[in-house]
Amino acid sequence: MSPNDLSKQYAAIFPFWEKLDPNDKDLFCRSTGVSQYKKGTIIHGGNSECIGAVLVRTGCVRAYLLSEEGREITLYRLYPGDICMLSASCVLKSITFDVFVDAEEDSECLIINGNTFSEIADRNVYVENFALQTAVSRFSDIMWVLQQILFMSYDKRLAIFLWDEMAKTGQTTLKLTQEQIAKYTGSAREVVSRMLKYFAAEGIVEHSRGGIRILDKQKLRALIS
Repeated sequence: MSPNDLSKQYAAIFPFWEKLDPNDKDLFCRSTGVSQYKKGTIIHGGNSECIGAVLVRTGCVRAYLLSEEGREITLYRLYPGDICMLSASCVLKSITFDVFVDAEEDSECLIINGNTFSEIADRNVYVENFALQTAVSRFSDIMWVLQQILFMSYDKRLAIFLWDEMAKTGQTTLKLTQEQIAKYTGSAREVVSRMLKYFAAEGIVEHSRGGIRILDKQKLRALIS
């Protein structure tokens, strides 16, 4: 991707772009790499590494925490136009926990060098504010996830997840496996399986190898209320 193409794309995405001088715009573009990731590829592996800011161009990526026992808790998913700053610990120096990021689908991402982002943020308050606001927005998502895990019963958590997925896709048939749902909801596959069987017995969903079909939206909504 040419610097001119990158500049046009960044102008549409970053509110601070017009606040940069020409040299910093050029540095920003020269410090950007384009990477292709196959589904399941780890983009950022934790260990406090600073690969930089990840901007999704196509596909979908997932940010999550990984326990010592191997349990995953999905923090949020990112779609085209979204940016992940939690992979840039050198920009947000207060990040002291390891965040993993992997490709949920075949994806193309722009990776903005973390040291460059940090260097420009240090001398431009608009860039610094953008990084902080983006991180705060993501922390809000994280707190919602933790609130569900700590204070909600699993039937309600699963109902919220299925409802959100239905609203997001516009479809009543969700092409999700039990393993995926477990990752997204921070639970075990066995728990997901038992709860889906309960939902099926109540006539709320129909579960098959092709995914999950929502049969009764009103009953599903009632579980959330």
